[in-house]
Amino acid sequence: MGKVLTHMTMSLDGFIADSNDQVRELFDWYEAGEATVPNPNEAVTFRVDDASATMLRELTENTGALIAGRRLFDIADGWGDNHPVGAPVVVVTHRTPEDAAERWPTTTFVDDVAAAITRAQKIAGDQDVTIASPTITQQALDLGLVDEICVSLVPVLFGEGIPYFAKLNRGHLLLDDPTVIQGRRALHLRYPVRR
Repeated sequence: MGKVLTHMTMSLDGFIADSNDQVRELFDWYEAGEATVPNPNEAVTFRVDDASATMLRELTENTGALIAGRRLFDIADGWGDNHPVGAPVVVVTHRTPEDAAERWPTTTFVDDVAAAITRAQKIAGDQDVTIASPTITQQALDLGLVDEICVSLVPVLFGEGIPYFAKLNRGHLLLDDPTVIQGRRALHLRYPVRR
């Protein structure tokens, strides 16, 4: 079984989007270089620097399932049932879309974070499960289900918006020293969660 990790791109002051769910400059690093990182979604192109390309390839090639929340799923229109990470998506929601089976046949909808992680691990097999949602990340951390926190930290201050991390119900959480990759327009950090 692979690891359960989180990955989000975050502003220096801790936000993954502005107050209107716009990412604006946060994703500039996805177009800040000459190295193309292929993905199965033709509508999305990654042209990053060499260091970011190595990190992004490792992250995407090792992801066997991705967990997202309903909010992000709706904003992205389900990625056309073809997420750029190239893995099946598990969506945590209490309201499964009525046309889910027709529009998103490879997407799984569940109503609980622990169940989503269990389902995603079954789908992923020996590969990793990546959580791409701040709310689900917080809940999974509270449940003790996250092995590693990944942050692509970008040089912008939003001042307000949607935070990657919020109050943890179980209190503070210790992480091990990070693996650090300096990319262009992003500093990529991977923190193992202490057990």
